[in-house]
Amino acid sequence: MSIGSGPAAEHKARQSLVEVCLTANARGINQGTSGNASVRWGEGMLVTPSAVPYAELTLDDIVYVDADGTPTGRRIPSTEWHFHHDILATRDDVDAVLHLHSPAATALSTLRRSIPAFHYMIAIAGGHSIRCGPYATFGTPALSAIAVEALRDRTACLLSNHGQITIAATPAKALTLAAEVEALADQYLRALAVGPPVLLTSDEMAEVLVKFGDYRRAGQPLPEPDR
Repeated sequence: MSIGSGPAAEHKARQSLVEVCLTANARGINQGTSGNASVRWGEGMLVTPSAVPYAELTLDDIVYVDADGTPTGRRIPSTEWHFHHDILATRDDVDAVLHLHSPAATALSTLRRSIPAFHYMIAIAGGHSIRCGPYATFGTPALSAIAVEALRDRTACLLSNHGQITIAATPAKALTLAAEVEALADQYLRALAVGPPVLLTSDEMAEVLVKFGDYRRAGQPLPEPDR
């Protein structure tokens, strides 16, 4: 995939990262300096910096990291740059990676539970579940390997005792997906407070996935859940 080239395209790519960070915090699905975002650029990626409050984030703070993992810029890249780098290197079907510490998804990740097919909108992440990868220390190659595996044939995952990751064509689309993952995590936690929810069968989910695939091929937005 390609997002263009040249100064104007780079400005737009950097702006998309700043905007997604500000929007995530404003919507209450991230907080402080937690979370990070990246977008494919050239042979590498543009990624948010480490420890810069999003309200103070400027386009010049965004860091370029090349294919070998070498950063260029006035800031150091996010401590989680490893999994951004490795996800983009292994998933040529997406151009953006977003990691958030959204409240419900993070709470569920501390239970180390994947989100099963309790609702048909689970299919928005591409499969019959949203996996929760095992725990590893933040910013490590071990966590990167876990993230890549948890995202295998999926566009969203949870990381144990940590948060969520979404991947998409653009940072804005990754944020839209992250908001849906957060809503699903919240709904699942509410159901678990009463008892084990009834799960959709494999056949029922297979039918939903076919319908979602039809929407994607037609270039139409995915259906909204009946909330």
